[in-house]
Amino acid sequence: MPTSAELTERTESTTIPKAFLRTVEEHGDLVALRWKNDDDSWGETTYCELADQVARAAAGLAARGIGHGDRVMLMIRNMPSFHVLDTALLFLGATPVSIYNSSSSEQIAYLCNDAGATMAIVEHQAFFDAFSKARSEIGGLKSLGSVDQIEGSEFSLADLLSTDPLDLQVAAQTAQPSDLATLIYTSGTTGPSKGVMLDHANVSWTIECLRLAIDMDEIAGSRIISYLPMAHIAERATGHYQPLFLGLEVTCCPDPKELAAYAGHVRPNIMFGVPRVWEKIYGGVKAALSADPEKEKAVNEAVEAAAPIAEKMTFGTASEEELETYAFLDAVAFTPIRELVGLDQLVVAITGAAPIPAEILSWFRTIGVPLSEIYGLSETTGPTTWDPYRVKPGFVGRAAPGIEVALAEDGEVICRGGNIFRGYLNLPDKTAEAMSEGGWFHTGDIGEFDDEGYLKIVDRKKELIITAGGKNLSPANLEAALKMIPLVGQACAVGDGRPFVSALVVLDPDIAPQWASAQGIDYDSIEELGKNPIVIAEIESGLKASMANFNHAEAVKRVTVLGAEWMPDTELLTPTSKLKRRGIHSMFATEIEAMYS
Repeated sequence: MPTSAELTERTESTTIPKAFLRTVEEHGDLVALRWKNDDDSWGETTYCELADQVARAAAGLAARGIGHGDRVMLMIRNMPSFHVLDTALLFLGATPVSIYNSSSSEQIAYLCNDAGATMAIVEHQAFFDAFSKARSEIGGLKSLGSVDQIEGSEFSLADLLSTDPLDLQVAAQTAQPSDLATLIYTSGTTGPSKGVMLDHANVSWTIECLRLAIDMDEIAGSRIISYLPMAHIAERATGHYQPLFLGLEVTCCPDPKELAAYAGHVRPNIMFGVPRVWEKIYGGVKAALSADPEKEKAVNEAVEAAAPIAEKMTFGTASEEELETYAFLDAVAFTPIRELVGLDQLVVAITGAAPIPAEILSWFRTIGVPLSEIYGLSETTGPTTWDPYRVKPGFVGRAAPGIEVALAEDGEVICRGGNIFRGYLNLPDKTAEAMSEGGWFHTGDIGEFDDEGYLKIVDRKKELIITAGGKNLSPANLEAALKMIPLVGQACAVGDGRPFVSALVVLDPDIAPQWASAQGIDYDSIEELGKNPIVIAEIESGLKASMANFNHAEAVKRVTVLGAEWMPDTELLTPTSKLKRRGIHSMFATEIEAMYS
């Protein structure tokens, strides 16, 4: 495995514009971007065509005063226009900064002022209205443009593209490896958002790290779907930077709720999903099977028989007889499932950004979906540990190529390498807190290694529950176990300063209705279903089994069942479906208190 210094040597003069031009030269005829039109037809553009659009947009932005060091806010969904504008800004030496699309006017003003933005470009009318409302509170914003033609917008994407193109070969010399490629604002689960500074060197180093980890014979042309917010490092790295460097084919999915339909059409080769995405697919398959008990029984038996073989296949120890058995089970039981959900052509499948139950990861691997768990943060430009092929469910892999990972004296995961950020914008004290001598970044996560160097994340250091009896507990581990109760889709363990641990659990919107129908339960809403005594009794009966691996002091003793699904990008969940514990505790304070009364 190469060292950090070796990766730095390979990428030391690389910037994103230079890498993009190399991709255009080598793979110019490959499809770069695909999208669905209003009439349900599909459009596409090649890397050569994308380069022309980037050159024109860059010229148009330069004519409007954008140059080296400027910061430009982007509020655009997963659309081709994002890739054009973000890349064009990089050729000017500017720094594009994405904003979560649900941001309020107050949040917009804060982010623009913190970043020192001089321009903002939004997609459509609703985003334009949110920016317009905030504009009087933004000090340095000189212009507000849009992708669509919007009344009051100072320019549109069409205006930019009507400009004569820049010479990209010349423009590519503008940005330097030490220039900021973007700012990633943390989701604020434990405090105010901080601007994570990532430069071109960080991005170039990290994409080389990922390329080595993926280790595909020919990665150019591999199909991916871009659907997560570009304000999150996972989507930026997977759905934007990797394609620019490696020539991937990106299908833009502006509405994450349409991911399942897009997967069926695209048949992706590489796919990143936060745990909730994989949990929803798992729940959907389980719900579909429950409608046919005979088929459900056959698939469950196939999974049970194949699971130990699949584990041996991972480590290359399966016998010929076992391989033949798996091939038979795959043909009759698993291939139809993969084809049904559009995951039959995956080479690399990744989950990250939050913990996933090990049982669900194992289930996917058993049915032939090559799912692996990655661990990283915005501050690490994405990856820290990852084993895409030699996977141990429950672990997040070994150190990714070039990255050093260790544990501090208190068990906190620390790491160093060329992927480590350049600090928090305007917050030198916070940067100093996060870094220690020798270039080690402190992740804030508690972890442990096995004897092969595989890392297990225990929990966020700041999120550990300390009960009234002084017991330190991991809520994430408890929540993962609770989500294995069939009717449960989401969970939040509580108990800090309490005599015991309890939890809020949310009905799985795919499985619970199917189960209720089979039980002959009538209800008018999912909220009403969550209050049904039969449903509550079913979940409580599954609680003991789900807590079997925890001792008495750790185990959840009581649960409150909630009906309505917690949605991403709300006061309850971040845009990538991490729990916002403070928001959950506040909204459900009455329900929590009732469990201790």
